[in-house]
Order: sequence, then C-alpha cells, then structure tokens
Amino acid sequence: MTRDHGILAGVAALVVLLSLATDTFLTPGNLVNLLDQAVVVGLLACGMTLCVICGVFDLSAGAVLAVSAIVAVVVTRHAGVPAGYAAALATGALLGTVNGVVVVLSRVHSFIVTLALGLVHRGVALVITGGAIVYPGPEHLAAFQSLSWPTVLGGVTAASLLLVAVAVVTSVLLSRTTFGRRVYAVGGNPTAAWLSGIGVRTVRVGVFVISGVCAALAGLVLAARGGSAQPDMGTLLELTAIAATVIGGTSILGGQGAVWRGLVGVLILTLIGNGFNLLGWNTTYRPIVEGLLILGAVSLDHSLRRRRF
Repeated sequence: MTRDHGILAGVAALVVLLSLATDTFLTPGNLVNLLDQAVVVGLLACGMTLCVICGVFDLSAGAVLAVSAIVAVVVTRHAGVPAGYAAALATGALLGTVNGVVVVLSRVHSFIVTLALGLVHRGVALVITGGAIVYPGPEHLAAFQSLSWPTVLGGVTAASLLLVAVAVVTSVLLSRTTFGRRVYAVGGNPTAAWLSGIGVRTVRVGVFVISGVCAALAGLVLAARGGSAQPDMGTLLELTAIAATVIGGTSILGGQGAVWRGLVGVLILTLIGNGFNLLGWNTTYRPIVEGLLILGAVSLDHSLRRRRF
C-alpha cells in the first residue's frame, strides 16, 4: 500500500503544482502533447517492466528500436507500408529472441549480455544504412507517418492510442495469464520456480521477445514522426525506460511490480520535463531531479524489502 499511495500521491502533487504554477498546463493542447511525449518511453517501459519483474534487464532496447525502424523504412520503400510495419515487428521479435537465448545459454548476467548485444545491434543498423539516414520514399511517406496523425479523439495521436493498447495487452498478459504468474515466480525465486516445474529459460526468453516487440513499436513511432530512420535512434532510451519502471515502484530485484507502475513512472518523468518547459527553467538541472527520483525509488524498495523480512 505504501508504494501505491506514494507513487500516486507524487503524480497528484506534480499535477497540482503545475496547474497552479502555469496557465497552460491543463489546456487540451498541452495534455494531448503530454500524452504524445510519453509514447516512445511508455512503449519501452511496457516491455521493460516484464523484464525487470522477471529478474532480467534489456539494455539493448534502444538498439533494437533503431534496427526495427530502419528495417521498416527499407522494406516500406520496396514493398509498401503494411509490409514495412510487419517487418519491423518481426525484427523486434527476432532480436528479442536472440537476446533471450544468448542470456539463458551463456548464463552471464543479462545486464552485461544485453549491453554487448546492444552494441552489436547498433552495428547492424550502421551496416544496413551505411551510417546514413534512410527514407521510405515520397510515394509511401504519408501512409508511413500515419502513426503520428491526430485522431478524432480531441487530437490524440494514433501513437498515443497504440500505447494504450499495448499497455492493456501487457497488463492482461502479466496479471491474468499463466505466463504472467510464471514471470513473477521466476523473478521472485528462479530456483523455486524451476523446482515447481516452470521453464525458467523459456519464460526469460519470452519477456525478451515482448521487450523486442515493444521496442519495435517505439521505433515505428519515432520513424513515423520524422519520416525517416537512422542508426543512432533511441540512444539511451532504454535507461529512461528502466528509470521509469523503477520510479513507478517495480522492484529492481524482480518478482514485484506491474505495467501500470511503469507507466506512472513514465508519466512522472514526462511531467517533470513538461514542467521545466512550461516554467522556463534551465533544463540542465533536469537530470539531477530525475537521478534523485531514481535513487529515492531504489532506496524505498530496499527499505520495504528489509522491513518485510
């Protein structure tokens, strides 16, 4: 209960402060913009939450994002937008599978393995593009950017609706399915999970696949917004996603957490960035605030675990 009330009270406090400090925070335009700003990190956080609960980390998510976006653009140029989007999702799933298989077979900590594979994936992106920016072609550009279009829902973009859909699917997967229960079990105590007959390796590969698909969707959103893709897309966004996951209250040690927590963490980071912009504050200090939030969240998690045991 402490985690639930604390994180929700933090969001409420930020909303109240920004509402009182500015005249533009609660305007429809700013709220739509706020939601749109949260989409890319939010999509990454959906997949990252499953990984962290399962006791693993995916530091290659930003690189998977870049490769998937590049593949989407290249395939779109030759075969059309639907094929390009499908190719991006397949690429994310494939790279996620590679990440998971290497982690479980090497038995090296996922932090190190995905850090190394992230460099490999980023190198693949450079090889595909030759270090250049790639474009889908003028005949496909408008359709390719459909994810960035506003919808009839008050200007809310298609990308924002995509985030809502992914959040619902991953939440249901985690809280209402056998696979979700196994994710919690593996993250809480992998040895006990194995002794109970759970395929620990299969579950870990599964969460990496989900993370890869979420990264691919985030890559599609970024590519749609810019109408292009390049090898350095999404650099360090995986760290922001992990930060949001931890700030939201998902335990960094695994076994505890929820997708909604990660999204609340994303909302807090987005509110902070939006507040700095609306108030005209020097954004140089923004990383300091975010770092202190992460430190506080990790310290709280450690304190609650010690109190419980």
